[in-house]
Amino acid sequence: MAQKKLILNAAWCKGCGICEAFCPKQVLKLEGEKITIAKPEDCIFCGQCEQRCPDYALYIEEEIEEVNQWVKPY
Repeated sequence: MAQKKLILNAAWCKGCGICEAFCPKQVLKLEGEKITIAKPEDCIFCGQCEQRCPDYALYIEEEIEEVNQWVKPY
């Protein structure tokens, strides 16, 4: 099963606020001159922020967990 996570590279963020404006769940918040992930639990991983960020500071990371299954030899 895959798990997704919203990642912010704050060093690349210039604080334009475009991602915040497009976020349908108000997950992102402009604090000072940088975006923060204010409510990560509300993220629906729609990708709007990732698609709109001109600096590629936001992206969705997908972690795939491998399931170890033991197979009985016959």
